[in-house]
Amino acid sequence: MNHSSRQTTIYIGLNDSETRVQKFDSQRYISILKGACRSYKVAFSVQEISGGYFHEDGRYTEENTLMLTLIDVPEQIATDLAKDLCAFFHQESVMVTSSPTSVVFIKERL
Repeated sequence: MNHSSRQTTIYIGLNDSETRVQKFDSQRYISILKGACRSYKVAFSVQEISGGYFHEDGRYTEENTLMLTLIDVPEQIATDLAKDLCAFFHQESVMVTSSPTSVVFIKERL
């Protein structure tokens, strides 16, 4: 069955906002993220990606980033989760995107 849904993606950089380096192994950050999602009772998927961006002052930074994908999570819960992850990971900010999406569950048995 196909139904309309909303996808929210939260991008959390792993470089510390003050030291500008990643303090811990990525798996430690993923473990913290999983615990936060569990406490918010949201289903999720997570990927580790690499990216680069410019700060407001013009500095360029490259860092490892966690890309957290949520489907049909209420906006306020996604925002609260993003705020917690921003604080837990000691970030200046995290980026949140959202868009409509189509969800189809395929079931097949032999």
